[in-house]
Order: sequence, then C-alpha cells, then structure tokens
Amino acid sequence: MIDANTQTPTLLRAVFSFPNPVNEVAARLVATMVLTLTLLTIATGQWWLMPILAYGFLARVLTGPTLSPMGLLATRVFVPWMGDRGRLVPGPPKRFAQSVGLIFSVSALALYFVTDGMAASRMVLSVLAVFAALEAVLGFCAGCLVFNYAMRWGLIPESMCEDCRVDVELATA
Repeated sequence: MIDANTQTPTLLRAVFSFPNPVNEVAARLVATMVLTLTLLTIATGQWWLMPILAYGFLARVLTGPTLSPMGLLATRVFVPWMGDRGRLVPGPPKRFAQSVGLIFSVSALALYFVTDGMAASRMVLSVLAVFAALEAVLGFCAGCLVFNYAMRWGLIPESMCEDCRVDVELATA
C-alpha cells in the first residue's frame, strides 16, 4: 500500500524543479514567444498582457516548463515537431535569466499602475524585448553571462553549477 503522505514531497520536488540541463532549442523557442508577447504588449498598449508575461516567467523560475504554457509548447510541441534537435546547456544560468525576466515583467506591470500609463512600462518592456531577441535570434543569453560573472566574483557558489563556469579566455577565443 502506498502512503500518499510519503509521495507529496517527491511530487512537489518533481513539479517545483528546474531542468538541468536545458535544451537550448526549447529555450530559444520560449524566448521567441516572450519576444512576440512583449512586442504585442508594447504595440497594443494592452496592460492585461503584462500579467500573462509575468506569470510565464514566474512559472518557469519555479517549475521550468512544467507550469509554463510557453515552456510546455516549446518542449512538448515545437521541439518534438522539429525532430527533437537541440544542444543541452546548463540549467541554473537559464533559471537565473528567467528570474531577471520576471523582475523586468513585474516592474513593467508595477510601473503601469504607479505612473498611470504605458510609457514607462514600454521602456522596461523594450529592454526585455532586446534581451529576448538576443536569445531567440542569436542564442545569446545575457542572464547566463551575468550568472557566469556572478560565479567568478563569488556571488554565486561554484558548487551551484560546476558545469556552468566558462572561462573568459575560452568565451572570447
């Protein structure tokens, strides 16, 4: 007989975990969807799109693709449809990048209400759009770069992600 109480911690860990490693193709597809939603929000000025954007980032920070509609679409539909191609990259820097996206999207939403309009929100969303475009088009993850430097400066312990450290000499060569 299975005791439901002993399964709960395992289930919670399974739901509230971030994948490591991460499929880079899936990450770029999510960035493409984030870019699309961000540009749509900027263009239309529809404030109600910002909570959807923020929820997506929150869901990905807490659970990876598990509770994220964009994450699920990328990992369960688009990547398999494309033939399950992909390069595996470390997960912790991608999670950090999602956290930064969460900060930007929540800040844009807060600015909408504090400033009573979209002008300030559009500025913050424009920065988010630039970084999403870099990830989507070029595969450059600015949050991952910051994560790497934070590890170098001792702000993030190397034990968190021993596979994440990239030597600057190698990255610039």
